[in-house]
Amino acid sequence: MPVQYEGIRQEHVAVRGSAGLFDVSHMGEVETTGPDAEAFLQRLLSNDVSRIPEGGAQYSLLCREDGGVLDDLFTYRLADRFLTVTNAANHERDFDWLAAHTEGFDVQVTDAAPDYAMLALQGPRAREILERHLEGEEPARMRVTHARVAGVEALVCGTGYTGEDGVELLLPPGSAAEVWDALLGDGVSPVGLGARDTLRLEVCFHLYGNDLSEDRNPIEAGLGWACKLDTDFIGAEALRGFEPDQMLVPFAFTGEGIPRPGNPVLIGGEAVGVVTSGTLSPCLEQGIGMAYVPAGAAEAGTKIEVDVRGKLRPAEVREKPLYRKEQ
Repeated sequence: MPVQYEGIRQEHVAVRGSAGLFDVSHMGEVETTGPDAEAFLQRLLSNDVSRIPEGGAQYSLLCREDGGVLDDLFTYRLADRFLTVTNAANHERDFDWLAAHTEGFDVQVTDAAPDYAMLALQGPRAREILERHLEGEEPARMRVTHARVAGVEALVCGTGYTGEDGVELLLPPGSAAEVWDALLGDGVSPVGLGARDTLRLEVCFHLYGNDLSEDRNPIEAGLGWACKLDTDFIGAEALRGFEPDQMLVPFAFTGEGIPRPGNPVLIGGEAVGVVTSGTLSPCLEQGIGMAYVPAGAAEAGTKIEVDVRGKLRPAEVREKPLYRKEQ
């Protein structure tokens, strides 16, 4: 997946206004089967796996005992197995972590990454275009179906990471190019990693390695909603009653400049935090980002400054998401 095809701005606008196609085959997949599959994943994942219906999807975190985040994941419950999608850079570590915790469970954990290619069709026209190539049932949001797309057997998932409606397609690797060509031939724009980042940041979706890491826990990152602390997942004990000193917040520049990861955040001239993600928003036409700041400064409307190459840029903590459709 290249950084860009026609250009980050053009690709970003195509997804917001029409439909774009991402080749995200670098993502990893793990299949979990066996009588104790649900109980096993309930122990490993932060969310309530028992609440995923057959054909459903759920976002969760994979945590260490101290609550540090190893990865953020999507898990799908299929008729005969669970399928968990990992971040590419973390896949091998995630699989090893899962496999190392199978003792006491009648479960099989399989590295299924070689079995799948993954394409993401996203945008307000994504489903309209999909219908012209779909044989079978179209999934609702956060659901998954078995169908054929452009004649290819696929898992069609009503998920995505852009803030737009759309689907993610899990396909046999040898047939993914057929689906890619069919969708691009129907007016869909190819989209690279650059626009994928600006799209997710406008709607404040986290990026592992930037906004999430082993040094931060889900409460600090604002992902407590994906942690069911009444379950006994690994890390839950450390998170119960945890009061964060810092919180991850979205912000926008109120003047010129573009924030970048690593830029210091200041309040009253004192360095108090750091930018984790930053870019120029193509839709808002201003610098935006996310940063860890003191919990007392996490309220929307709080004035901050960001040190960009020695220049202090005024900014303001904002509500999530930074970009809303009505704008």
